[in-house]
Amino acid sequence: MSAHIITVGDEILIGQTMNTNAAYIGSKLVEIQIDVKKTSVVADVREDIINEFKECWQKNDIVIVTGGLGPTHDDLTLPCIVEFFNTKLVHNEDVLKDIEKIFHKRGREVTKVNKEQALVPEIATVIRNPLGTAPGVWIEKDNKVFVAMPGVPFEMMNMMKTFVIPHLQEKFENKGSFTKMVNLQTTGIAESTLFERLGDMNELLGNAKMAFLPSQYGVKLRITVTEETEEEANGRLIEIEQKIRSKAGKYVYAKGKKNLEEVIANILTERGLTISIAESCTGGNVCNLLTNISGSSKFFERGVVSYSNGSKVEILKVDEDLISEHGAVSSEIAMQMAEGVRSISGTDIGLSITGILGPTGGSPNKPVGLVYFGLCDENLCTSKKMIFGDDRILNKQRATQAALDLVRRHLLGINLDE
Repeated sequence: MSAHIITVGDEILIGQTMNTNAAYIGSKLVEIQIDVKKTSVVADVREDIINEFKECWQKNDIVIVTGGLGPTHDDLTLPCIVEFFNTKLVHNEDVLKDIEKIFHKRGREVTKVNKEQALVPEIATVIRNPLGTAPGVWIEKDNKVFVAMPGVPFEMMNMMKTFVIPHLQEKFENKGSFTKMVNLQTTGIAESTLFERLGDMNELLGNAKMAFLPSQYGVKLRITVTEETEEEANGRLIEIEQKIRSKAGKYVYAKGKKNLEEVIANILTERGLTISIAESCTGGNVCNLLTNISGSSKFFERGVVSYSNGSKVEILKVDEDLISEHGAVSSEIAMQMAEGVRSISGTDIGLSITGILGPTGGSPNKPVGLVYFGLCDENLCTSKKMIFGDDRILNKQRATQAALDLVRRHLLGINLDE
């Protein structure tokens, strides 16, 4: 089954709003073995919307539209559906009750404009919307499916979860083949280096597919297989994953959508270990990510943002003479920061970050992007040096990820220098 996702709205075209709806819908369709051929964005222009409907309907089994179902003059999706399918709008009492319920809950009177949202295409099955006033639309014709949903993300997501996905699964039940997908999350290795390490792609994958998806946090490997049965598909995925782990396992930190801070939180919690962190250049970003995890108080004792040299000396007991001799961005200071925060907090592990994020502050000996990390426990105190790029925010994100990965490697006994 092939699908096309259409997003309607000038705000998407001009970059005012990110098109997260298409990404979400695409990910959910792939999970139920539906092949997303294309996504497109259309302006709030009646002729353009109808032309897009015609082209996509002709080429695909499923067309899913978001946006343009609101009550204002620039919401054109509904009249375009009426024209495209040569139908008419009819009043739906259930939708009106939904609208009245929402307005009553908010202590507001239902306006004439909102009551008009209870008008739906006569040939459509209504997708109820308990979270907003605009209902969704499900139309079946010529053994194809046309779906329209509001552009408000949480309203769309609820409709996808409760109605669209279950109905698509029922109508287009997979027969003859199974497509399965898995994501492996890696960090600490460049895309090109990872590609070389994995070797011959034909030998690794056979008839499977793999995409390299790099970001400032690492490289995601998306593996897709199609087999005659679900069991065969799962087996093939396991086989490929094992091959990847045998070649690059120390860089793989998670399978699926789990992020690095979640991985570390799980290990620390399982082992009953605690950590404290001293951050300079990252300004508390590592602490922020770890405390996003529910239950972080079990493993996270404290974080110190020691940005100035004075704070490093006063709070972390860093040797002032060492700062004068080596500079605040150095291996020696990173280790003293890590040992200092561990000492004042009494944790099992102390982690530190100090660097030059730029775009100013660099020198020939210490360029922009230079970052030192320190890590100490009861048995060792070590440091690691890394050099990133010139962009301050990207450097902050990369340094944060590298610091977390240093902890992961230490906990798993992976060589910190590779």
